[in-house]
Amino acid sequence: MEKVEYLRSPRAIRERCGQIFALVNEGKSRYFTCDLSQLERVADYVIEVMWGEYPDLDIPFHSRWRHFAAQGVPRLATLDNLLAGLTPLQQAIAKFDLAIVSVLLDAGAGASWHYFEQSTGLSLGRSEGLAIASFEMFCQGAFSLSGLPQVDGLKLLRLTEAELAQGFQVSAENPLVGMSGRSQLLQRLGQVIIAFPHLFGEENPRPGNLVNYLVSKSQNEQLAATTVLSAVLEGLSDIWPGRLTISGVNLGDVWQHSAINDDGLIPFHKLSQWLTYSLLEPLQEMGLIITDLDALTGLPEYRNGGLCLDLELIKPKDLNILHSSHSVASELIIEWRALTVILLDEIAETVREKLCMNVAKLPLVKILQGGTWTAGRKIAAELRKGGQPPIQIDSDGTVF
Repeated sequence: MEKVEYLRSPRAIRERCGQIFALVNEGKSRYFTCDLSQLERVADYVIEVMWGEYPDLDIPFHSRWRHFAAQGVPRLATLDNLLAGLTPLQQAIAKFDLAIVSVLLDAGAGASWHYFEQSTGLSLGRSEGLAIASFEMFCQGAFSLSGLPQVDGLKLLRLTEAELAQGFQVSAENPLVGMSGRSQLLQRLGQVIIAFPHLFGEENPRPGNLVNYLVSKSQNEQLAATTVLSAVLEGLSDIWPGRLTISGVNLGDVWQHSAINDDGLIPFHKLSQWLTYSLLEPLQEMGLIITDLDALTGLPEYRNGGLCLDLELIKPKDLNILHSSHSVASELIIEWRALTVILLDEIAETVREKLCMNVAKLPLVKILQGGTWTAGRKIAAELRKGGQPPIQIDSDGTVF
């Protein structure tokens, strides 16, 4: 359907978020103002963080693979050893398996939960903790019928919340936000993997078999990043619970705002785009050249959005906004996310100008990593105990 295809496109994300950006700049928002005079200050802060993290500015993509190396531990070497006997294509399929499950399990963990890594003695929270928990479960074969490091659709259908909770070390003393939502998400992932054999394979359907589909879509060893996103949205949109639909098609990370022209719908596809960024690296390892990288958008989540709020690029009209919790479906959160998408493009352009670098050398996905996400976490830690985001969100474990 034409409408669904449009709402799944990065163009729709930018156009609809742009309507919110215009609304705010016209002074018509109930919740926020935008102070673009702070743009250079934010860019300078991001550049300072980038230099600190990557002194040579050789920045990797903002993807799940960075979290697997948390605290400088070379865990990916362990994974490579596990996959050493496989062909390059089989290795890419296994890495897709891991990335897809791990990203889907990554929605906000809350401040209380931590994962204890026995091999290193590290206690890791938030995204890094979630990454290492899912990484260890994958390596131990917890997502596989055979106990191998892979993800089987049939195993996901049978994986219980108790098994997942055990793998993530969840207890009354170590609570994880949205535990039930995460478990249901994996079971629905199992369902869609089996339901779409053209994407995930007929025999032993696996999320990683999406590699075969994408290779078939490549031309002259080149593959557009937007093609990867389209495949992710086609194959995985049905896993999201209680979302808006058009003619029975689940729209995923798409919400309603009264100021949006036409149909009132505004798409973000945050997790799907981050998953797309995370799938590009295994494809590059196979020798594929990724094109149209900057067609994808920045990620509208609480670190990037928090950076804009904490450095006053976005300002709340009522400070009470910062002292209560908000539904992800509320117009306040939708506006915050929309502003974040547009402002990330503005920040990226300003950063490139200051560093005299072009899009090819410093694409948005590297600025996110270097970068805005890292800077958002840093400023949050400086301003609030535990590095809490400036706005609290009621999470069901499936959006952030």
